[in-house]
Amino acid sequence: MISTRRSLIAAATAALTLAAVAPVIAQEAAPAQAEMPEGKILDDIVLGSADAPVTVIEYASFTCSHCQAFHSENWPKLKAEYVDTGKVKFIQRDVYFDAVGLWAGILARCGGDAKYYAVSDLLFDDQKTWLAAKSGDEIAANLRKVGAKAGMSAEQMDACWADQQKVADLVATFQKNATEDKIEGTPTFIVNGETVKNQPWDDMKKILDAKLAEAGKQ
Repeated sequence: MISTRRSLIAAATAALTLAAVAPVIAQEAAPAQAEMPEGKILDDIVLGSADAPVTVIEYASFTCSHCQAFHSENWPKLKAEYVDTGKVKFIQRDVYFDAVGLWAGILARCGGDAKYYAVSDLLFDDQKTWLAAKSGDEIAANLRKVGAKAGMSAEQMDACWADQQKVADLVATFQKNATEDKIEGTPTFIVNGETVKNQPWDDMKKILDAKLAEAGKQ
């Protein structure tokens, strides 16, 4: 999915408003006239060794089909060959193109940092199913099924979706990071500070190996 930086920020603003008040997600959500709190910037959730010589940041949207393809095809290789072996630490930064993507992003964070990547994997694995819904109610029901797979209760999910401070924090974090890194579409990768577009695994592997060699680890 491609978008200009200005459109990304505009989409995030719309998503913040819609997700905060959408009754199909949380019946206890605040009324439309309520003023949203100011968001604070959240820390990255890091997967892998803190001492890894290469850092890979992926900007991804849970509603992006190309992101789903990456997580289905390339992510298992990246994780097995580089993250699990201590060569790469991986950071996923969520991008919100729409309210639905933000609902999914809130769900991914609902179980806490320790469960974020497991829930993220479920969202990408089941993306075609939960996004196939024809209404907001159906999407909400489908997302609840994903959350249930991750061991979350209905009450837990309702509380997360109704948490306006967390919604504001997630959008503020997205806006800051995507603006600073000049993100124009998803998936986009930042590899040791270098912006890398989505590409076949063999080409991505060459970039990772080159970065490892620069760090004297290859």
